[in-house]
Amino acid sequence: MKTFFYVAATVVMAVATHADEPATRTVTVTHSAIEGIGAEPGVMRRDPSDIIKVDDLYYVWYSKGKISPGYDATVWYATSSDGRKWTEKGMALAKGEPGSWEGASVFTPNILVAEGRYWLFYTGTSREYGKGFNPDSKIGIAVSDSPAGPWQRLATNPALKNSDNPADFDSHLVDDACLIVREGKYWFYYKGRQLGKGPGQTQMGLAIADHPQGPYVRHEANPVIPGNHEVLVWPQGTGVAAMIGTTGPKAITNSILYAEDGIEFSKTHNVTNGPWAGGAYRPEAFTQSGTGDLPEWGVEIGRPKGRNTRLPFIQRFDVSEERE
Repeated sequence: MKTFFYVAATVVMAVATHADEPATRTVTVTHSAIEGIGAEPGVMRRDPSDIIKVDDLYYVWYSKGKISPGYDATVWYATSSDGRKWTEKGMALAKGEPGSWEGASVFTPNILVAEGRYWLFYTGTSREYGKGFNPDSKIGIAVSDSPAGPWQRLATNPALKNSDNPADFDSHLVDDACLIVREGKYWFYYKGRQLGKGPGQTQMGLAIADHPQGPYVRHEANPVIPGNHEVLVWPQGTGVAAMIGTTGPKAITNSILYAEDGIEFSKTHNVTNGPWAGGAYRPEAFTQSGTGDLPEWGVEIGRPKGRNTRLPFIQRFDVSEERE
């Protein structure tokens, strides 16, 4: 669905206006337990990446620690042959040097496959979690010749930091990278928060690079989506789709938005019982095939219930679409 708004300043208005139109379809999400990286007493697992398949194995990366938030974590990974039974393989990325921009935590990973290598995007913070905590997160990149590592941090890190302009939507922090390859370039969607704003006022931005290592340049239309606390995008045909959770203006929450140009988004679906911070299996994410479609499944943060699951864990979600 192509919008007819061509001025960058009208992006937010375009989303809100089209969001008021009836959605043509509804997407329903179901949730189920998985083995290996599910609920475990005393262990926190959360913020799963999108999923890739290498040979006969699926790979996923995630934050792991001992407290509920991701602000005292390291990045781990697991593999599976069926997407339901997972084997935790070990730590992929440790915290950075004490006092560095990533010295207190590394978390919220995501993956890009490009130029025959694997590029692990991750969030880091320098501030220790505790009373009055206020994150200062930035996004870095590590690279490996194998999805199993070892991973080498780029000397140019952080790849994306908060804007120096207090008026920008991402002047306080950036987080939650999600990558696609489009038009021969690397499109890096992320969430940002402005100085003085709360988590509920998070918005989505876009930065683009000619090479997987960057430099990534913010798009002049930012923020491209005026909400969303979890970033999940994928190639949809020749355009880009984004699943929006419960954060943001009512007109776009619990929905799927679509942009033929990857920038000016309009609502196409309602979403029932959507994933919480989901990472999807997106087989066309890096191919530029023009045949990408709604992801069928992925993994997400499981919500703690009862005494034995006080910490977040990872579970599966499956997606079904009502056809006309």
